[in-house]
Amino acid sequence: MNEHGNRPPQAAAAGTAGIDDLLLASLEALAAAGEVEQACRLAGRACALHRTRDAAAWNRFNVLLHRLSRQAEYHRQP
Repeated sequence: MNEHGNRPPQAAAAGTAGIDDLLLASLEALAAAGEVEQACRLAGRACALHRTRDAAAWNRFNVLLHRLSRQAEYHRQP
């Protein structure tokens, strides 16, 4: 920890891996329950949070977002 009580970025990123796994699984379950649009919005927010902090986590949410967005497009077509 630094003098402000914050963990260095590497340690903070390592500490969020379990929560990221839980969130990814939750978003996939939300999409499977028919809430693809909401899952996409939340995945996008997670991407934005991780973009400058944790490239590996950003990539995992970005992959999910792109996969879910294809499902959302499929559900919108008549």
